[in-house]
Amino acid sequence: MEAPYPAHWEADVVLADGGTAHVRPIKPADADRLRAFYSRLSDESIYFRFFGPRPRLSDKEVSWFTTVDYVDRVALIATIGTEMVAVIRYDKTGPGEGEVAFLVEDAHQGRGVASVLLEHLAATARERGIERFVADVLPANMKMMGVLRQAGYTAESSFADGVVRMTLDLTPTETSTGVTTAREHRAEARSIARLLAPGSVAVIGASREPGGVGHTVLRNLLAADFSGPVYPVHREVRAMAGVRAYPSVGAIDDQVDLAVVAVPASGVIEVVKECAEKGVHGLVVVSSGFGETGAEGRERQDELARIARAYGLRVVGPNCLGIANTDPAVKLNATLAATLPGRGRVGFFSQSGALGTALLQRVAQRGMGISSFVSAGNRADVSGNDLLQYWEEDASTEVILLYLESLGNPRKFTRLARRLARSKPIVVVKSGGTPAGHSAEALGLPDSAVSSLFSQAGLIRVDDLIQLFDVGQLLAYQPLPAGPRVGLVTNSDALGLLAADACVAAGLEPLPPVNLGASAGAAAFGTALADRLDSPSVDAVVVIYMPPIPGEDSAVAAELLRVSQDSAKPVLATFQGHLGMHPDLVVGSVPSRGSIPSYAAPEEAVRALEYVVRYARWRARPSLPPPELPDIDPHRARTLIHHALQQAVTAAPAVDAASVSTTPASAASASASASAASPSARSFFAEPGPPVEADAADVAELLACYGLSVWPAEVVRSPDEAVVAAERLGWPVVLKVAGAEAARRAGTVRLGLAGPDSVRHAHAEFVAQFGEDVELAVQRMAPQPAVPTVVSVTENPAFGPVVSFGLGEVTARLLLDQGFRLAPLTGEDAAGLVRSVRGAPLLFGEYGYPPVAVDALEDLLVRVGRLANDLPEVARLELDQVLVGREGVIILGARATIRTPPGPRPDGGPRRLA
Repeated sequence: MEAPYPAHWEADVVLADGGTAHVRPIKPADADRLRAFYSRLSDESIYFRFFGPRPRLSDKEVSWFTTVDYVDRVALIATIGTEMVAVIRYDKTGPGEGEVAFLVEDAHQGRGVASVLLEHLAATARERGIERFVADVLPANMKMMGVLRQAGYTAESSFADGVVRMTLDLTPTETSTGVTTAREHRAEARSIARLLAPGSVAVIGASREPGGVGHTVLRNLLAADFSGPVYPVHREVRAMAGVRAYPSVGAIDDQVDLAVVAVPASGVIEVVKECAEKGVHGLVVVSSGFGETGAEGRERQDELARIARAYGLRVVGPNCLGIANTDPAVKLNATLAATLPGRGRVGFFSQSGALGTALLQRVAQRGMGISSFVSAGNRADVSGNDLLQYWEEDASTEVILLYLESLGNPRKFTRLARRLARSKPIVVVKSGGTPAGHSAEALGLPDSAVSSLFSQAGLIRVDDLIQLFDVGQLLAYQPLPAGPRVGLVTNSDALGLLAADACVAAGLEPLPPVNLGASAGAAAFGTALADRLDSPSVDAVVVIYMPPIPGEDSAVAAELLRVSQDSAKPVLATFQGHLGMHPDLVVGSVPSRGSIPSYAAPEEAVRALEYVVRYARWRARPSLPPPELPDIDPHRARTLIHHALQQAVTAAPAVDAASVSTTPASAASASASASAASPSARSFFAEPGPPVEADAADVAELLACYGLSVWPAEVVRSPDEAVVAAERLGWPVVLKVAGAEAARRAGTVRLGLAGPDSVRHAHAEFVAQFGEDVELAVQRMAPQPAVPTVVSVTENPAFGPVVSFGLGEVTARLLLDQGFRLAPLTGEDAAGLVRSVRGAPLLFGEYGYPPVAVDALEDLLVRVGRLANDLPEVARLELDQVLVGREGVIILGARATIRTPPGPRPDGGPRRLA
């Protein structure tokens, strides 16, 4: 039976201590669960909730509390396992107002349950037209008042008759959003910290057979000298590898923090339940036989994640390599890889379990160290997003390397990455098309768009694994360059020229190479390097040391280290063709800051430097919010959208269920009370209906709400109508074929028509070419010269609103010369979007074109981005074409597709695991 409430009202959440819980609306079937919950409450908790003693709930009260209408009366509960641990509710008390109350089981107070429930209830209330909560609280109930005040909403309080009345305005604010983000960050970081720094580890499925999965993990844990106890679990044997074994995890006398599960897939669910009963914090499931095997395995994987989260456990895997932490206080190698790199400053996430061993071997061969490593495998629960939260807090991690095959929540990923990349570089290899369903196209975007969105977030996306490590080692051990100017010091003229050519090809600015000659020794290299580092015209130095006969290798390396130690400029080398951290170029017993990375060839060194220069340029730009737009009216825009959707419902009753808001409040009245700061908070979600093509007049009015105007045009059906329209609009005019596809075809526009005869002649040509039924439009001729461009917005199911930009010429369309950015756009985002397309020079006065008003174009992009961010109902908006002239921009045509959104955006709404 279908639930009587939207599916997105249910969510798995991470609590403040890193555990998990499930949030969902209460149901009548929860009556016994509510009674059991109530029986575990302390007298004080009951007193604070009901303002007096109440030993038990009557059957009538239980029925009242568990039977709600999910509109005027809504209650959410938090469950862990099968038990209810908290409840929160509102009852509508007047227009736009609801009374709120909550109750948390004493054993779970202080875990952040109340705050996350309040976030979720506030979101459901806004969907139902509730604008504020009121709560009557006893003065001694400091915990409840603290939860309400710390939510970040605008709060007021008054005191009367011995009760504090608190009123919360549920309009999302910058403060409330910041509170939610900070809590999410702390909770998810803590949940990963519990996985990577356990006090004890159980290996479930360990066996005595060498080569077995469980046996391998057990041996690797012991060989790494894990700092805590290790417990093999096997139903039959008494000891393994000299360590006492236990028949089940429940038989272990002490606390178990982490369990590595290596049993057949069919037995994993039972093991999860045993671990939940034991109080295990996290699982690493190395077993295969899940989502990678097909539909049946996928169902098993979903069940694994559901049960684990329900009982408060985080899960790495299944079908993964494992996790590792090189912290000397932990020494965790819970992986299948016997070769683990030493201690370092790089955090490494690999989605692929199969590639994980090879990747770790490559890191070790290069002499790079890692701080921690996680192989997520099928990523049933723990994902790269969780690791970003953890590494942001981890002082021992300075660089992050990611190998991704898919993106679980791309919008959240880019949000987290954009924040983290300001302090810690993130290098990512994102496979473009494997495995099935993980490609960029599966996300509804071309792969080039994913690269653009990564670039906007400050991510360093590289092409392959070799580049991943090439860039990673430079970032880990050398400072960021201040610019693109490169000094070259070499003992080979040919290699120096190759390096210079590579710099030019990479967009860097090489100085003429300093060729020291084949016989140059340590003193010559030291002097030349010092000279280049001291030069104000140099931002980075590439040293090439390839002597025909090895001689002063160690001396040269020592001199390079000595000279570069106090420099703020990066130094990288091709040192005898060595790949990685050459032992003679390492500072300290293990690589540390100041160590000089080496590359097999100068071109590879330059390529790594190119990525780092680009990242340094992004990081040097100030992080600014989207600009304020005081002349916009999002309230009016929302009213227009809801009115258009209601008109579509009236015109097509068959889509009524898919298009009508589920709230009893009218769309117009809800719009009038929406927040200017976050009008999207007033979206009312239902099942997604079929897209509706908005009327041209509505689109023009919608754009006007954001300070954008559409150049007037009139659709005509005869030559006489065309002449009359031209007279009304003013000569000269344009006659063009109307419709979404016309702008993409050549020969569909006649320009500069200066009189009735030319209009009639053009009309006759179009009829002859396209038939009597062709739909034509007359438009006044726009000022020339101008560069035609196309701007569009798509509400992507994975990324949310994505703004695209490109030139309007047919050639640019054929070459798919487009740039992409996530909405909303900052001024810097808009400028970068304009310059991201290959045809951008035409906007800046090159190739004989006059320079145009790029600033006006950037302003238009910011406004379109704001519109898209405010209005999730806009499934697609296309401005085709936008003419960019010397004085400003003119929108020649605009089309929009609207629909009722099915739920919050991928990273919208209250906190949830995704």
